[in-house]
Formats: sequence, structure tokens, C-alpha cells
Amino acid sequence: MSQEFYIEVHCQQKNHGNERICGDVFQSERIGEERRLVAVLSDGMGHGVKANILATLTARILLNFTKDRKNFERIAEIITKTLPVCSIRKTSYSTFTAIDVSYEGEVSILEYDNPACFIVRDGNPIEIQWQNFVSEGMQGRKMLMRNASFQINPYDRVVFLSDGITQSGLGAKYADGWGRENLKSFVKETLKKNPEMSAAELATKVLTKALANDNYNPEDDCSCGVIFFREPRSLLLCTGPPFEEKNDEIFVNKLQEFNGKKIICGATTADIVARVLGEEVEDETEFYDPDLPQASFMPGVDLITEGMLTLNKVINLLSNYDSNTVFTKGPADRIASMLIDTDEIFFLVGTKINEAHQDPSLPIELDIRRNVIKRLAQLLETRFLKHIRVEYF
Repeated sequence: MSQEFYIEVHCQQKNHGNERICGDVFQSERIGEERRLVAVLSDGMGHGVKANILATLTARILLNFTKDRKNFERIAEIITKTLPVCSIRKTSYSTFTAIDVSYEGEVSILEYDNPACFIVRDGNPIEIQWQNFVSEGMQGRKMLMRNASFQINPYDRVVFLSDGITQSGLGAKYADGWGRENLKSFVKETLKKNPEMSAAELATKVLTKALANDNYNPEDDCSCGVIFFREPRSLLLCTGPPFEEKNDEIFVNKLQEFNGKKIICGATTADIVARVLGEEVEDETEFYDPDLPQASFMPGVDLITEGMLTLNKVINLLSNYDSNTVFTKGPADRIASMLIDTDEIFFLVGTKINEAHQDPSLPIELDIRRNVIKRLAQLLETRFLKHIRVEYF
């Protein structure tokens, strides 16, 4: 492809009933040097800790061997010989979906007993052309699996899920559960309202609908994952004045010329940008977070906030983020939400020290700017798989 595209992947999950741990396990990893992404969803039999352990074992095996480009038959053989079998049901303790996507759009999928994943193209769900095969393990044990390889198109999505989604509403709203056809119709109608919807938002909407089918008391662990092959979303976070005042104009020009969303963290930084551009900073009238000053805005900038206190809170929010996290309208929450919904994140960091941050009476966790950005960048890169670039001024 002549244009560079980005693989966005997200899986939203909800535990069965009052279980404290999910029996579905999702794992993903980018192999940067090979320009690939591998994602695995495994559903352990039953619920709780035992299901989670078995699903984790399955997911880890699949992730490692898929990363190593083992062929379908070899991976299936390893899984068949490794996974224990339920002595009563005579079936595997874990089902799974393993997806390998290259940045060039080549997709390979290996699936066992999960609801069949499907493609969404131009807003319309379409079925994948599967090849079925039998994998034979020890003592004559056999598992019927399916695999597929195909070229994905730009702006396609792949939707994958555990059976907690399709079986939601079983015996209550639906005699046989919500089912794949109703799911596909829901996805189609949802994307019709917002064709640019992110993978995270679509997965969340599917999960929320499934939970509603069960009156928000799910009868099984529920997982919905989405892979979205699209143009990258970019964001620039600018914080701190340049070390030398003579570089203010160059600093601001970099912000102005950036093609993507823009955030400024720090009142002094915002004042420099406003002065160079001849703009005015306008404060919000409401305080959405009692711990932080209100956000501000100026033309050409999406969000302006206070500096170090806000960034430290962003780090805390992202460190504790999970599928149940709901962001508020507070400044730190808005930054965290924007960062999660972005692929390429650029930090433009002025290195002039703010003397207020050297006050020993301030909390010890309020590090100087360079260390805060280093922690935030590492968190985004390792936990959220974002592409990060940092430039110091």
C-alpha cells in the first residue's frame, strides 16, 4: 500500500455475575520490527480463577507461537496436546481466537469454538471464508478448528468475541440468546451513526448491549474485541517553556504546524503560545475536578490545562485503567481519554525549570517535568502500545 495505515485493537470485557476475575483472557502484542500485531482472545470453561488460569495458559501459548509464525497445523497440534480436557464434557477447557495482522493488511486467523469472528467492510458485516480441519492430540483426542487467511482493506474492522456476547439474553429476551445475526445488525446500525468510530468505542457499545440483554447481570464472562485498520490518529502534547526564550517562536511553530489534536499542559506554556500567535486563552466557567484548575481553550488548540499536577493525575488514571474505567469531564480525565484514543503521540517538552516544582513542601511525587513525561511516555508505549516520540526544547 502507498499509504501508511495503523492497526487499532481493543477488547472490552465484563466478568460473570459477581466474580472478581474474568474467565476470558485477552492478550495482544505489536512486533514492531516485523510490522505485525498479534491478538488472542481465550475463553476458559466456567468462571472465576480456574477459568482464568486455563484461558491465560491458552492465550500465552497462542501468542508466543503465532508471533513465531508457526503454521496453523503446528499451533493446533501444540494446543491439542497441551490443554486439559473436561472429564465430564470431554471437551477442551478453553476456546480461542488468534489473529495475526501485518501492517500491509495480511490477516491470518486460527479459531476454536468461539463464535466465528467477522469482517465489517464499508459498514456492512461480511463472513470470513473459513477452512475447517481436525487437530489430533494424545490418546486420539480430536479438536475441530477453523482457519482463514485474507487481505484486509483500509478501514475494515475485524470483530471477535466470546460466547458470553452471543448468548446474552438467553431465555429472557431471546429464546436462543442474542446470536451472531442480531450482533451483526447491531454493529451495522451502530457504525451507520458514526462510521469513524474507534475500535474501543465499538467494542464498548457491543458489550454494553450484551449486558443490557442480561439486565446488567451477565450469565457468562463477556468479551468483545475489534481490530480497526485505518489511518493513524496523531496528538501533540506540549508542556513547559523552552530553556531559552529565543526559541519560543520555533517552539510555537512546531505546535501550530502539527497535523492532529493538540494539548497544552501548563499556564506559562499556554501564555507563550498565545503571545506568539496573538491569541487569547479563555477559561472554562465550570470546575469538573476539585483537585485541579479548570481547563482552558484558544483557537487552534483542543485543550489547555494546568501542568504537573494534571499530568501526574493522568499517569495515575492510566496506571489504574481497565475495561470498567469511565472518564469524567475533568482536565486529567479528558487528557487520558484523548491519549487512549490516539495512536501516535508526540511530546514537545520545554526544559526551563519551574521553581515552584522545586519547593520541598510540595508532594514528593510531583517530579520535575522531564521525569513526569518520561513516566507517561513509557506507560503509553508499554501498556497501551502507542507510538511515542519526545522532543526537548
